[in-house]
Amino acid sequence: MKGFALKGLDREAIARRAAKDLWDGAVVNLGIGLPTLVANYVPAGREIVYHSENGVLGVGPSPLANDVDPDLINASKTPITLVPGASIFHHTDAFVMIRGGHIDLALLGAMQVSAAGDLANWSTGDEKMPPAVGGAMDLAAGAKGVYVLMEHTTKDGVPKIVEACTYPLTAARVVTRIFTNLAVIDVTKDGLVVREMAPGVEFGALSANTGAKLHLASDWRQIGA
Repeated sequence: MKGFALKGLDREAIARRAAKDLWDGAVVNLGIGLPTLVANYVPAGREIVYHSENGVLGVGPSPLANDVDPDLINASKTPITLVPGASIFHHTDAFVMIRGGHIDLALLGAMQVSAAGDLANWSTGDEKMPPAVGGAMDLAAGAKGVYVLMEHTTKDGVPKIVEACTYPLTAARVVTRIFTNLAVIDVTKDGLVVREMAPGVEFGALSANTGAKLHLASDWRQIGA
C-alpha cells in the first residue's frame, strides 16, 4: 500500500523532537543514521550521556568543518565531538555495556515497525542489498527501552509503520515510541496512539500514509506547540 507525499519535519527536527523526551542522567545509545543527529541536542537543564557502539561514552554534537578530527567518529562513521569527561574504549566493551543492561534507551532507525512494536531494521530481503545487522539486535535485546526515529514512508510512499512486518525481524515487541517526520506515535496495548502531529498534517492524511490502524489521543497536540 502506498500513501501520498507529506513532507512534515526534516531530519534535524525529528532528532530535536526525540531529544526532548530524554530524561536527566539517561545513558542513550544512538543507532546508525538518523538517530546520530540526536547528539546535536541536549534538553536545557539535563545531562544526557550519549553512547556509540563503536566505543564512545559522552558523544557530543557534530563538529564544525574546521574542527573535524578523523579519529573521532560514531557508529555511522561520521565525525563527532566529545563532551568533558567522555571516554573512548574498545567496541567489545561498548557491547558489554549494551548486553549488561547498562543502556537506558536505544534510539534506532527502522525499515518497518509493526503495530505490536516489532522492529525490522537490518534486511529487506533484497539480495542486491547486503543485510547489516550491526549492533541492532544486541541493542533491541539489551537496552531498557527502544525508540525508533525514521521517515514515515519510503521514498516511494510505502508506509514503514505496518500491521505486521514483512521484513526479517530484529526483535519482537520492543518499540514503545516512534518519531517520524509526520508524527509521534506510542505503541500501547490498545494499539498505535498518535500523541503529536507535524504542522500541517491532518489525522486522515496521516492514516492514509500508515499501514496500520491509528488512534488519535484525546490530548494530542502539534509538534513544537
